[in-house]
Amino acid sequence: MWVFRRRSNDTARRSPALTSFLQFSSIETPGYVGFANLPNQVHRKSVKKGFEFTLMVVGESGLGKSTLVNSLFLTDLYPERIIPDAIEKQKQTVKLEASTVEIEERGVKLRLTVVDTPGFGDAIDNSNSFSAILEYIDEQYERFLRDESGLNRRNIVDNRIHCCFYFISPFGHGLKPLDVEFMKKLHSKVNIVPVIAKADCLTKKEILRLKCRIMQEIESHGIKIYPLPDCDSDEDEDYKEQVKQLKEAVPFAVCGANTLLEVKGKKVRGRLYPWGVVEVENPDHCDFIKLRTMLITHMQDLQEVTQEVHYENYRSDRLAKGIKGKENGIKQERENNVNAQTVANSALSEKDRILQEKEAELARMTEMLAQMQARMQAQH
Repeated sequence: MWVFRRRSNDTARRSPALTSFLQFSSIETPGYVGFANLPNQVHRKSVKKGFEFTLMVVGESGLGKSTLVNSLFLTDLYPERIIPDAIEKQKQTVKLEASTVEIEERGVKLRLTVVDTPGFGDAIDNSNSFSAILEYIDEQYERFLRDESGLNRRNIVDNRIHCCFYFISPFGHGLKPLDVEFMKKLHSKVNIVPVIAKADCLTKKEILRLKCRIMQEIESHGIKIYPLPDCDSDEDEDYKEQVKQLKEAVPFAVCGANTLLEVKGKKVRGRLYPWGVVEVENPDHCDFIKLRTMLITHMQDLQEVTQEVHYENYRSDRLAKGIKGKENGIKQERENNVNAQTVANSALSEKDRILQEKEAELARMTEMLAQMQARMQAQH
């Protein structure tokens, strides 16, 4: 509560409006409103505006990318998708499909965009399979940079890739050369979260062995995946334990399913096999819950890392290339001017040489004429 103290010798010089304002301000308000209310204001403004998040899923066909995304957000992002047959897959190249859906939960709106990459890793020669993905990510950064540098910056749509789920096949013995090359190309442009697909194909021991092998290969090749932020010392113990479990679960071994099955009188989402049911949301069966928890609880951090690290790296490189281009242009212009001056000087020197030759020839002809005139006079 703000209180103004009045001095008796200044009362006569105050205006009536100021005096009434001071009298009103000295009255105690029934409720205290202070800086502690700021988070509530930010919360109301953010909820009213809504949130934007863009997720990219990359991996070979048949690893369950679409099923997992639909399971994560309890929606159908691909209602009209047509699955190509074997003949069409031979001719198929990598193309990117962006699907946007607005999800609302307890009054909070999320504009979710999922970018799928059908055709990735399906060709015999996959040397250029990630060039289209790199171009797409750079295009989104370039578009955001143009909008940010433009006049109307109030309604900028953020289509930058905030997170990339990279699906690793469970049938190998670690990372393939394509996996290593892709992650090395993209780890400086986007937050990569490695995911072991179709974890229900492996036993628990096989999953642990594969996780250790993948993490060793990631470290040996110098690949930078998304690091979960460390907890502060004043955080809750439950939250610290949750973050610890999420860090230990990387890479996440998951399986997706959109089918509801009845298990012990309860409806669960899972897959039915002759030997039993794999429950998607059971932590003992897969890391689906941990992956969803990581994505939801660290969604803001993923956006901040994209803004402060990856986008700033692109922006600084873009500006550096622009400055270097201008310097090269100025240097080229100077070289052109020097060359033009050299050509002009050479043209002038050539002209002077021709004039000198003509003057010498004219002098020689004048001398010959004088000699002829002298001989003629001598004969007479």
